[in-house]
Amino acid sequence: MPALLGPWTLLVIGGVLEMAWAIGFKYVGRDSALWLKAAVALALAGSMTALFLAMRQLPAGTAYAVWTGIGAIGVATIGIFVFKEPATVARVCFLALILIGIIGLKATSSGH
Repeated sequence: MPALLGPWTLLVIGGVLEMAWAIGFKYVGRDSALWLKAAVALALAGSMTALFLAMRQLPAGTAYAVWTGIGAIGVATIGIFVFKEPATVARVCFLALILIGIIGLKATSSGH
């Protein structure tokens, strides 16, 4: 798999999987079905694996910041649209700053 996917693609996949396990944490409790706990654990493992593989070719700080940024923007956006969390002007502006940071890190990265 790593040879077929570039490090930036791996970071996006890892970020999406990070969103999945983070949202999954909202639903998993002591009495949750085993399949749900397993799905969250698989998303967590997949997310970490994608980050690990991307860091082989990208600077660690850049990779980690982009990975967490994708997850943060995604979970916050899902929170706004699915969980009806507040979408204040300030909140949206700060999410936009995270996105600008991700784009800036990609643009200035020495990796592929």
